[in-house]
Amino acid sequence: MEVPTVSSHIRRYAAGLILLTAATGSIDAVSYLALDRVFTGNMTGNVLFIGFALVGVAGIPFLNNVVALAGFVLGSIVSGRIVGRGHTRLLPRRSVWTLVTGALIIAGLAAVWAVLGELDDRGLLIVTALLAIVMGAQVSAVKPIGNSDITTIVVTNTLANLARDSRLGGGRGEKWVQRLLAVVAMGGGAALGAALIGWMSGAAALAGGGVLYVAGVLMLSLTSRAERRAESRVGV
Repeated sequence: MEVPTVSSHIRRYAAGLILLTAATGSIDAVSYLALDRVFTGNMTGNVLFIGFALVGVAGIPFLNNVVALAGFVLGSIVSGRIVGRGHTRLLPRRSVWTLVTGALIIAGLAAVWAVLGELDDRGLLIVTALLAIVMGAQVSAVKPIGNSDITTIVVTNTLANLARDSRLGGGRGEKWVQRLLAVVAMGGGAALGAALIGWMSGAAALAGGGVLYVAGVLMLSLTSRAERRAESRVGV
């Protein structure tokens, strides 16, 4: 049996990260359109909204954005402590379990939301905080992979790298496929989330984002397992 190469593992990790990016697009559509104009993954938007709200711009909820920002930071801190640093493998087991926990939280929130039907102001804040914690934890969990082009929560840097390294930008067009796929995944996930909200409900859209999230976690987990098996065969 042929042993998978390092490059094949890298490609599979990239595929998992792209799926998580699509999930972020979908979940951010839910949080913005169904949780009162707030992002739970894209913190750049929340920082801007907080600035707008501080000078009295109407229609921007200050508290919701602060809760999302704080939740994201908390999730990233806790996940960073759990996963740790200096891993020799691209994705440690602690990262996988952190991501699995995030998937369970998303599934639980979607189920509770579907049962309740409507969320009051306190419910909106709780869901916002928990989703932001999951998104922040996700970032720290996938950090050991070291793919700076697919951060799973934003595509600004990815888009900049895509343009800068293109032949039009004087580069050699390196990694353009995965960079373009990451951008498309974010937009596609957002479109899916918005469509599910319009056709069904916020809870259904969150469940759809959760499916994408689980698919990404599954891809990363299977790749990590295959990598360990390949290393054990080499060791034997």
